Amino acid sequence: MYQLSFSFDEFLAEFWQKKPTIIKGGFKNFVDPISADELAGLAMEEEVDSRYVAKHRSKWDVRHGPLTFDKVPEDNWSFIVQAANHWHEGAASLITPFRQLPNWLFDDLMISYSTPGGGVGAHIDQYDVFIIQGSGKRHWRVGPKKDDYEEEFGHSGLRQIKSFEPILDDILEPGDILYIPPGFPHDGYAIDTSMSFSVGFRSPKKQELLSSFADFVIANEVGDVHYHNPALPARKTPGAILESEAQDLEAMMRSLLDHPQMMKQWMGEHLSNSRHELDIISAEPPWQSAETYQFLESGEVMKRLGGLRAFYFPEQSHVLYINGDRYELPEECGKAATYLCDEENITQEMLGQLLDHPAFVALLTQLVNHGYWYPAD
Repeated sequence: MYQLSFSFDEFLAEFWQKKPTIIKGGFKNFVDPISADELAGLAMEEEVDSRYVAKHRSKWDVRHGPLTFDKVPEDNWSFIVQAANHWHEGAASLITPFRQLPNWLFDDLMISYSTPGGGVGAHIDQYDVFIIQGSGKRHWRVGPKKDDYEEEFGHSGLRQIKSFEPILDDILEPGDILYIPPGFPHDGYAIDTSMSFSVGFRSPKKQELLSSFADFVIANEVGDVHYHNPALPARKTPGAILESEAQDLEAMMRSLLDHPQMMKQWMGEHLSNSRHELDIISAEPPWQSAETYQFLESGEVMKRLGGLRAFYFPEQSHVLYINGDRYELPEECGKAATYLCDEENITQEMLGQLLDHPAFVALLTQLVNHGYWYPAD
């Protein structure tokens, strides 16, 4: 089990979305949760999002997976696997210490394997990231946040910038953590063969929220009402949009937001959608409720699928949002949300009398059949 060596509350107060920092020994006695061979195996899979990045003198080479490794140079190359937590339980365990942050902000665990000199060049990300150094050593530089960095066009598959003056410049060793808030340029390269683990948190943009909400409104036929003004005045300037009319149209749009329950439904569905492929294997043959009950009642453990996004609103905890869908239980099952959305494993001891509620067992059986929960080994 991975445990952070520092106070997360103190970290949030001083650094979160404020300034980058290096935490030496953020994990004590750190051991890679996945081997290089296992990671390479993931990169060779069709369903897994992976990249190969290499530099030959001043030229960059980028290839997207599935990857092969039969003709790679000796050094100056990396391969990267996105959402590794969706595909490897050991890798997913590295996320647990960061569960002190909201799950709805969490994006994925990206893992990079690099030979000496390997990296992706100087660039800027628009998300918060904790880069954990695994085996080997890596040299990192981080610059100040500015709006006028010049783009570098080294390769169409890379969004790089030109040089920057570092405010952090250090070598990371196993267990060290580099935190970088959005907008700070950074560049890292491997000193020797190494692995890096990036725990990323991605906040939504205004544009994304507006676009998603508009889609929800249209799909649910909300606000299908025309502008109506029985007190419309005659005018000598037919080309003018009067201030009162502009205000009426704006009020029409704003009124769509004045539906608290609808807003929660949209928000829950939107935020629980995954941006990355999930390793979903539906139960075959399907489970029956009696089987689910007997499985847990016998002391066995149900585990949540890696990367599955499951949320609830505390004031409405009998309603759950899982992988873009809404599920509702009787109000007396309200604690179900905390077990299904806050915990990674479910046991009879945890559930107590809730296991005797038919509606809860029926929902859990449905989720097992979807492949969202599965029997732990």
